Amino acid sequence: MILTQLPAEFQAAKPVLDTIEAAGYEAYFVGGCVRDTILGKPLHDVDIATSAFPAEVKGLFKRTVDTGIEHGTVMILDHGNGYETTTFRTESGYQDFRRPDTVTFVRSLKEDLKRRDFTINALAMKPNGEVIDLFDGLADLKAGVLRAVGVAEDRFHEDALRMMRAVRFASQLDFDIEPATLQAITDNAALLSKIAVERTRVEWEKLLTGQKPVRGLQALLATELYRYMPLMADQKPALEQLVALPAWQLPTVESVWTLLAWLRQAPQPANVRQLLKAWKTSNELIDHVTAAVRALSALKCAGQLTSRECFDVGLAALTTANQVATILGFGQPQSHLDAAYAALPIHNKHELAINGGDLLKRQLVTPGPAMGRVLAACLDAVITGKVKNESTLLLDFARMVADSKNN
Repeated sequence: MILTQLPAEFQAAKPVLDTIEAAGYEAYFVGGCVRDTILGKPLHDVDIATSAFPAEVKGLFKRTVDTGIEHGTVMILDHGNGYETTTFRTESGYQDFRRPDTVTFVRSLKEDLKRRDFTINALAMKPNGEVIDLFDGLADLKAGVLRAVGVAEDRFHEDALRMMRAVRFASQLDFDIEPATLQAITDNAALLSKIAVERTRVEWEKLLTGQKPVRGLQALLATELYRYMPLMADQKPALEQLVALPAWQLPTVESVWTLLAWLRQAPQPANVRQLLKAWKTSNELIDHVTAAVRALSALKCAGQLTSRECFDVGLAALTTANQVATILGFGQPQSHLDAAYAALPIHNKHELAINGGDLLKRQLVTPGPAMGRVLAACLDAVITGKVKNESTLLLDFARMVADSKNN
């Protein structure tokens, strides 16, 4: 196969390959960028593999960065772009089921491609668009099949994360996992526990935001891979609920975790935080999902949020909640929620027309907890429409609150 209409990303990177080839070495585009071009999907990265050893690559270019020199990867900086260029290599001795104990640089493209995970990722392409297919990856692409290169069990023992990548690709590409590869995942599922949570999380999030997440989830359930994911061992019913939902897609990582937290039937903030901490997510994501789950509960129970709930949740988390609620069957027109949020008198506490200094200046309170309680009452009064956000009116209201608390 020769691809005649190459994306602009390849055209921009072609001078890098030309330079390497002019020095007498081989150079190819490899992996996902070749696969996605054949499938007509947008490119995320352009990866290059070469017979030139790292020192030889560095000698050919003025600006390089050793991004993974021990594994043969050099970043070539060319015309404002960075291209990861990796020497053909073989690997051996995966004692931790994650990283090779030994990496050996070689001059053979076949030796390099045979260590890759799936046939659809073991494709190489020359600068002129000619695709090199040594493991029938093109046939598997055409058939929509995900197949391990060589012996599937060997590939999963080399890097157990490849099992999660398999179910993720099933979702992202809407592919079937062929029987031998699926069986090897089933037989070796427990090895996933050897993988860092952060690496597993990336694949899990990509699965659930894929074009056909149900296909990936079905494979996850069939192989019982889920049992070796953080806090998921007893979550088969929740996963089956996901599979049973009418056609759905999750647009963001925030919506992924909001839906998972909800289906775990543990929407309390402490339980949401426990789940997300187990998956080692960011504090920012934890706060967002906790707020979104709170909004989701309100949408489920009342069909709408009060002014105070809208204010506390914020528009971003409210949008996430509604995305999930729509999947679950009780979503609202987003325009209605946007309008309700826009109609709030203020959208954060810093917009309140008075502050602690104003209270002290008028000797309404003394520094301490009393000041916080009075300001909180003023904030609530403005949000709920009891008092306009005007300093004179708020100071009168604050005086009344302070007096009532002193009596």
